[in-house]
Amino acid sequence: MTTVPSRDIPQVEAARAYPRRMGPKGSFLWKAITTTDPKVLGIMYLFTALSFFLIGGLMALLMRAELARPGLQFLSPEQFNQLFTMHGTIMLLFYATPIVFGFANAVLPLQIGAPDVAFPRLNALSYWLYLFGATMATAGFITPGGAADFGWTAYTPLSDIIHSPGVGADLWIMGVALSGVGTILGAVNMITTVICLRCPGMTMFRMPIFTWNILVTSVLVLLAFPILTAAVLALAVDRHLGAHIYDPANGGAILYQHLFWYFGHPEVYIVALPFFGIVTEIFPVFSRKPLFGYTTLIYATLSIGALSVAVWAHHMYATGSVLLPFFSFMTFLIAVPTGVKFFNWIGTMWRGQLTFETPMLWSLGFLVTFLFGGLSGVILASPPVDFHVSDTYFVVAHFHYVLFGTIVFATFAGIYFWFPKITGRMMDERLGKLHFWTTFFGFHLTFLVQHWLGNEGMPRRYADYLPSDGFTTLNTISTVGSFVLGLSMITFVWNVFKSYRYGEVVTVDDPWGYGNSLEWATTCPPPRHNFYELPRIRSERPAFELHYPHMVERMRAEAHAGWSLRKHEVVAVAAAPAIEDGGSGPADVVTDS
Repeated sequence: MTTVPSRDIPQVEAARAYPRRMGPKGSFLWKAITTTDPKVLGIMYLFTALSFFLIGGLMALLMRAELARPGLQFLSPEQFNQLFTMHGTIMLLFYATPIVFGFANAVLPLQIGAPDVAFPRLNALSYWLYLFGATMATAGFITPGGAADFGWTAYTPLSDIIHSPGVGADLWIMGVALSGVGTILGAVNMITTVICLRCPGMTMFRMPIFTWNILVTSVLVLLAFPILTAAVLALAVDRHLGAHIYDPANGGAILYQHLFWYFGHPEVYIVALPFFGIVTEIFPVFSRKPLFGYTTLIYATLSIGALSVAVWAHHMYATGSVLLPFFSFMTFLIAVPTGVKFFNWIGTMWRGQLTFETPMLWSLGFLVTFLFGGLSGVILASPPVDFHVSDTYFVVAHFHYVLFGTIVFATFAGIYFWFPKITGRMMDERLGKLHFWTTFFGFHLTFLVQHWLGNEGMPRRYADYLPSDGFTTLNTISTVGSFVLGLSMITFVWNVFKSYRYGEVVTVDDPWGYGNSLEWATTCPPPRHNFYELPRIRSERPAFELHYPHMVERMRAEAHAGWSLRKHEVVAVAAAPAIEDGGSGPADVVTDS
């Protein structure tokens, strides 16, 4: 009998974006704890902030389940109060604000050609202060009296020691203060990095819009967060040392509102401007066009930053103690630079070669949702209307349209856009589109009807309502939408896990093909100090010019083309030879039309 010789079976190895583990097990955790690499810290910020986002979302689902039908279902009023307090705090201070620094750490040094941030150890300290502060505030749930229950605004005298005697309130105060210090230090780091570490050729007006927006945001953080930290620490002194700073007899309740909202309204733009920057990076890539109105967008960002510190008291119309005409006018006025940004985004897409990959879908979802939120904000800027709908679900709907529409939609746009740059792998497009459409449908189903609930007079922060109030149908619809929204996040979590482990490996610097800013001129993922070599930077599109050198002269010519210059004349200008009398080529040629 003939024996068939054995053959070695070829082993097929999975392709990896990262090399295999080089150290012993457990070394990854130690490296994460001790790292000062901004790319690693950016991933840690993103992971932690998204974890808190999921926790805050679960709290929202509990509240919506309670409100689906009249009567108390499974929560007591005290538990409901704790849930909406911690939901608001987590979403704004422990998700929206730190995820800004997640994107900034991961992307900003790459965009300006820096090898690192200005203060690497301070950067790591900022993250750990945020993590400890957020954990401390959330830990109130395991105390005997439960978590803080005075609303995320912590208005006095509701938050004083008499009305909120529990340990959970103290944990909330100290957690918010500690996290706020981390945010302040992170802002100092980003400002210094942008001012001092730009690479040769990267002038201020060649920086990407995302970097500009992080710079303005960081300045706003330095204006707003010290006020919040001081205000809540003064509240702690009031509670335990009897300082009477916020004593209602001395006008302390209104003083606290002024301090809180002087932080609170710049905070809205602190968590909005970076996400405006993210979608501004995405629209040109998937429109195959340069950004429309680069300089205009910068001045609009600066205008928003300046005006954002002059509108805080529109949150206080109903107190009767603020100058209504001034704050109403300033609130209408701040809509103007935001409208300018909208026209810039639309102009970028106008007559472009649009493709609808997942990052572009999320950016378009941002445009639609934020537009609705902005329009309801213009309505609320009018004091007569605001008096009627203040503290109703109309305000809840407006707030979520503005913040969810901006932060969450643009967060996912940025994650799908920069995931291949951060990890070296592509995310799954089919799962990404499923995630987008379920989120979009679930969000609008949840919050659109809340405008009508507010118009009908349903107050916010109530755990119960009567069948005779007529709120049941709309509340049921809102709850169904909220669970669709919650389930959509399962798709995202699975997509991240699947793509990180098994996603298509990126073998080029720019997997999208038309990236403009400098992060698309290095490897995916980048090396420890970001670049092996830097391209020449002669415009705000260095990566595009590096990958398409044959188009540089034509782009220069078209950038100088006026409205009256017809298409065939632009082509002629681009093809023109250099002028002998000292001209440098096509960009110097002027064609009369």
